[in-house]
Amino acid sequence: RVQLVESGGGSVQAGESLRLSCAASENIFRRHCMTWFRQVPGKEREGVAAIYTEGGWTYYADSVKGRFTISQDGAKSTVYLEMNNLKPEDSAMYYCAARLMCGSMWYEDRYPDWGQGTQVTVSS
Repeated sequence: RVQLVESGGGSVQAGESLRLSCAASENIFRRHCMTWFRQVPGKEREGVAAIYTEGGWTYYADSVKGRFTISQDGAKSTVYLEMNNLKPEDSAMYYCAARLMCGSMWYEDRYPDWGQGTQVTVSS
């Protein structure tokens, strides 16, 4: 199974930027759908961005379009989430998840592999 390790979270002011990293334990170019989810206490996990590593196709939730960018570095087996113009409502625990295909990508129960999460806090 793929092991995933997130990093890069922190506390920032509204309008600032952060870049999250998700390092995979194996070559993610083996046709994986890598997806970033986020969760606040008491709410379900929300998918925010996904990338299909084979073709580089990217997908975004409406709430982050134009502000977040997902990318990959195959040499490092790492997926990134560049988050710009952060808002207080972006505050959450951010998780990286992996599965073989990107169909129904925002359904968290489709993902067998998860990282431990990294906290993002945005203050106004």
